[in-house]
Amino acid sequence: MGAERQPGAPGCVTVPMCEYCTMTSEELETAYASTCVVVPAFNEGRSIASVVHSIKEHMPGATVVVVNDGSHDDTAQRAREAGATVLNLVINLGIGGAVQTGFKFALERGFTFVIQIDGDGQHDPSESRHLIEKLVDGGADIVIGSRWLGRGDYVAARNRRYGMKILESIVSWRAGSRFTDTTSGFRALNRRAIALFSEHYPRDYPEVESIVVAHHYGLTVVEVPVLMKQREHGESSIRGLKSLYFMVRITMGLMLGVVGGESQ
Repeated sequence: MGAERQPGAPGCVTVPMCEYCTMTSEELETAYASTCVVVPAFNEGRSIASVVHSIKEHMPGATVVVVNDGSHDDTAQRAREAGATVLNLVINLGIGGAVQTGFKFALERGFTFVIQIDGDGQHDPSESRHLIEKLVDGGADIVIGSRWLGRGDYVAARNRRYGMKILESIVSWRAGSRFTDTTSGFRALNRRAIALFSEHYPRDYPEVESIVVAHHYGLTVVEVPVLMKQREHGESSIRGLKSLYFMVRITMGLMLGVVGGESQ
């Protein structure tokens, strides 16, 4: 793994307020100043620059870290030119390994918060304020941005949505709390969660399994409604026969109580 840090201070940018927010612009900027935005990316050269620019626009003062997961295209170059710190992985570790690399980076450098944003343009950085507010008020260790809680009109394919609902039911049962969007990768974590996931984080299907891992270790996980967009480019890595394997593998793991760093 190699790190490339883009020099330069963030400049004076005012965070615009919104009708849903309770924190002042100054409070948000203070929180962002101690936030590491982890962006896992594999062959996202067509979208990564716009994602980094959007993060910098809507999250002034945050440190943007793109984890280049062994991409074969110009993802690293475009991310670096856009102003991100780039962590280059020599081989493709998959989403779990890439995200955990970002968590370890944030933990070692003393960040208070981490916000995970996908590199495909699906997550809107302007919505990050809703996640960070919940962390700052002490109401949670992990905050998940859910596309199914009444904000926006996100549409998923019928079969994919059906699979999501199955996972939501199983995770809610295992964690003892209701969850509506267990596959969402739009998340915010406090330092306690960063430390846990730096040591114990699922490699194959981390979004779903990590909720159960967090519950097992006594962390509080909540959801907040967010707007979410369709991906700008490319396709989901879980499709076709792989999606069937995903459902069988993750369902069996959840039912048997063997996921990531948690085993019962």
